[in-house]
Amino acid sequence: MSRRSLALAAFALAAVAALAACASRPDSRLPPLTPSIEVDLPRFMGQWYVIANIPYFGERGNVAARDIYTLNDDGEVDTVYRYRKGFDRPEKTTESTGLVQPGTGNAFWRIRFFGVLKADYLVLAVADDYSWALIGQPDRDLAWVFARTPVIDDALYESLLERLRGFGYDTGRLQRVPQVPEQLGKPGFQTP
Repeated sequence: MSRRSLALAAFALAAVAALAACASRPDSRLPPLTPSIEVDLPRFMGQWYVIANIPYFGERGNVAARDIYTLNDDGEVDTVYRYRKGFDRPEKTTESTGLVQPGTGNAFWRIRFFGVLKADYLVLAVADDYSWALIGQPDRDLAWVFARTPVIDDALYESLLERLRGFGYDTGRLQRVPQVPEQLGKPGFQTP
């Protein structure tokens, strides 16, 4: 990555962090969330499709988005976010490192971008078989629905939204991420 690209990416991530900090929460009187589950890190590793998110600058309008996690020997988690700006566009990637915070049951991570920018990442819930996961920021500004498959049925999606509501997230802000071209233009899905 060139210095110019790195500088632009760092600026974009700083802008995202600033925007997220300014975003309104569904109920600012709610205390920040804390880890409440145990995460089996080796089982959590691998590829996760981004089924839905509260869009922000860095992910808004992306299609075929997924995160790939790799656990390092030192306990850090390498993250590669793969996405496209359209199904006919080339795949792009963004890399970051997750620092699992001690004493949190592996559910609270600090994600480090470009070695300097950090964001909090909380695994809120995960299926017993690790087929889906709910991720959020403790202040409830951003949230994600992950699955091991690119498409999940509507009943499961609605049940996951209900779980997010239970954590205090404004699920009206969540939008589905198109994973296959047939999802483009459907209600509730982002547009590239």
